[in-house]
Amino acid sequence: MSNYLFDEFQGVTPAEWKQKIQVDLKGADYNDTLLWKTEEGITVKPFYTKEDRTNIKVNTPCKGFAICQSINIENEEEANAFAIDSIQRGANAVLFNAKKEFDYNILLKGIDTQKTLLYFTFNFLSSEFVNKLANFINSESCYFNIDIIGNLASSGNWYSNLKNDHTQLEEIAKTTPNALCVNTSIYQNAGATIIQQLAYALAQANEYLNHFGSSAAKNIHFNFSVGSNYFFEIAKLRAFRILWKALLKEYNTEATAHIFTQPSLRNKTIYDYNVNMLRTTSECMSAILGGTNTIANSSYDKVFHQPNEFGERISRNQLLILQQESELAEAQNIAEGAYYIETITQQLTQKALEVFKLIENGGGFLKQLKEGVIQRKIKESAAKEQQLFDSGELVLLGTNKIQNENDKMKNDLEVSPFLKIRNEKTLIQPIIQKRLAEKLEQERLGNE
Repeated sequence: MSNYLFDEFQGVTPAEWKQKIQVDLKGADYNDTLLWKTEEGITVKPFYTKEDRTNIKVNTPCKGFAICQSINIENEEEANAFAIDSIQRGANAVLFNAKKEFDYNILLKGIDTQKTLLYFTFNFLSSEFVNKLANFINSESCYFNIDIIGNLASSGNWYSNLKNDHTQLEEIAKTTPNALCVNTSIYQNAGATIIQQLAYALAQANEYLNHFGSSAAKNIHFNFSVGSNYFFEIAKLRAFRILWKALLKEYNTEATAHIFTQPSLRNKTIYDYNVNMLRTTSECMSAILGGTNTIANSSYDKVFHQPNEFGERISRNQLLILQQESELAEAQNIAEGAYYIETITQQLTQKALEVFKLIENGGGFLKQLKEGVIQRKIKESAAKEQQLFDSGELVLLGTNKIQNENDKMKNDLEVSPFLKIRNEKTLIQPIIQKRLAEKLEQERLGNE
């Protein structure tokens, strides 16, 4: 065929669309009625056309996302058995969370460390242990979530002190690949806006680049939490890859960002908890379409139950359904060419870059963290979001809207789902991670 099917139809310009909409509004103001101004200060239009395309190239991963099983190391043999079972049931990555040093010979027995993506999170800092573990695994597919600045931000203290923490990290970075992590989940779970999350991730990474030099770029990887603002979360991950590329250009170097994602905890609830599965499914899909490298889903009962086989299996199966039945195994480039997503990606990028420049002009991320500027900005954003939830404008179904009065949870709490106040002296004010529903849930529990 020489002619396309739709060639006989006359094209419609954006101006003509807007004129038609204005007629249908019957006198109502177009801007007041149909334009949506987000908390990030971004204006969302009712329609987008090819004229909104930005054509910005995003360096998405070459292959689709990995399904990661998160495992707490309480007992090496049990954690090993859980890891092997998870791999046999569809996971191809494992995140081990360690509170103390462990026997990695037992933990990794029977696991192909060359084919399985491995992630490690430590509640301690030991260059000797990490280097031994890295040498034992001997794989470039292993990532160590070591973020001394993130630990300072979340706890208010260094692991030891500024000098010793940097010395330990330097010893690790000398010989261990993928050892520098920027954990932005802290900021998302504390109530930071998407723009703040992007700017803080970039500024924190810049602290490591300033300290270790441009050659460290290839060893830095990123942890993000994904919220329920579906399209904006897709755009968030894409925007960060653009920002990371732009920052590294200033250092005359290149490195592809490795992004590990997990669902946000901020919008999870203990009442009507099955809705959490709907939330995490949407959030995981945003991560996939946003081009994440790896996803570790959260179980629907994570905030109030101990880790259990049923919850972990369901959360893993959610990812398997998205990967195989929804055919999103290689979906990292699907968002390319979507007018709406490209537009908000560009706006998030620009606004985050403006915040990043303000941070750098103010002395850098670490300086502003020590001065309490970062904490204050996040607290302000969190308070606005909390107000929206408390007023019912931001809805968490089953919690602040359409409550099931027969839903009783007092006797089903295996772990405390509420913010724990630590009575210890801190160097700086820690960034407090808190769920939106906590106050309301405490009131409902008190009335049971």
